[in-house]
Amino acid sequence: MKKLNFLILIMLAFVACNDDNSVENIQEVAEVKPAPKVKKYGFVLDDFEVVEDTIRPGDSFGNLLGEEGVGLAKVYEISEKVKDTFNPARIVAGKKYMILKAKDSAFTPQYFIYEDNKIDYTVVGIGDEVTAYKKKRPVSIKKREVSGVITSSLSEAMQDQGLSNMLVYELSNIYQWSIDFFRLQKGDQFKMVYNEKYIDDTIFAGVESVEAAVFKHSDKPYYAFEYETDSITGKASYYDEEAKALQSFFLKAPLDYSRISSRYSKRRYHPVQKRWKAHLGTDYAAARGTPIVSTADGVVIASSYTSGNGNYVKVRHNNKYTTQYLHMSKRNVRNGQAVKQGDVIGFVGSTGLATGPHVCYRFWVNGRQVDPYRQNLPTAKHIEDAQKEEYYAFIEPLRKELDEIPYKHI
Repeated sequence: MKKLNFLILIMLAFVACNDDNSVENIQEVAEVKPAPKVKKYGFVLDDFEVVEDTIRPGDSFGNLLGEEGVGLAKVYEISEKVKDTFNPARIVAGKKYMILKAKDSAFTPQYFIYEDNKIDYTVVGIGDEVTAYKKKRPVSIKKREVSGVITSSLSEAMQDQGLSNMLVYELSNIYQWSIDFFRLQKGDQFKMVYNEKYIDDTIFAGVESVEAAVFKHSDKPYYAFEYETDSITGKASYYDEEAKALQSFFLKAPLDYSRISSRYSKRRYHPVQKRWKAHLGTDYAAARGTPIVSTADGVVIASSYTSGNGNYVKVRHNNKYTTQYLHMSKRNVRNGQAVKQGDVIGFVGSTGLATGPHVCYRFWVNGRQVDPYRQNLPTAKHIEDAQKEEYYAFIEPLRKELDEIPYKHI
């Protein structure tokens, strides 16, 4: 009996050990989480068959849909119903598009999405219900600070910092009335506080605004602060540390940052006519097709062509000032049309007596042709005395922030 009890005890111990081992050998199974759903343009892409591409030269709305099985009658119906929101005839080569198709047996196209630009897009319903609406991708703003020094050009200084060329335009646009960017000196320095736009928090989408800047040119600092004085329009302008407007009645040049290839002169050797004669204008060399803008508000008094001037536009700004723009590849305004400062009036070309693409900018004061760079031109309106205290309080932290950014040196 004792032997039997002993055997039973041994068996129970063996079973218990096996039970313990079985518990210890149980392995935890990791929870498998589903992959995050991909969303774009407000759609969960996993719910569709996706066709994503870029519009090529020669592509048409009808052809793109036709390749996905949409018939001509349906294309016509869509075009007619959505034309007030989306014009299918004006899709542009280089723009991105997406077609979302149902996951049915026929992969029926449901939506056509067209990127107007990096931020704005249009959704066209091309299924049973034809609709169209415009939307914006989510944009975030990030504040940046930058400091740079000129070694040869503003563009190179920006590139050395790994910065967008958009900042070249922004900075030259702010200071175009106070600094001649064609005569920058080695060692000139600049600092900026600005905001960048990002799509989905990661994709750079350009410069939103420049809050403040200082450009030290020939050892003189030129401050600029963005400030809104017109609450009705919400339009902001730039003013210096003394509340004086940086903007002038006239733009410094009729096109964005470029280079002067020939200045106003009473005696210049003409490259086409091969003789010495007066050159009563300023030539700005630029790529063919570069937009040419009116340097001030006014009325177009000539939009025409001559063998010497080529395509040209002449603008009367008031009883005192008139400007003219020569050698355009194409004119963009007509006689009698009112234009605002910065409006595109034509495009750079080499029509008439010209050896290469440029615009010849001519300037008249009281009917006499003069050099615009030697004129004491009127400025825009400064901040009123009643607003100055508020303005000074507004710029104080911005100036402190600017001054605390160290200058870069060569």
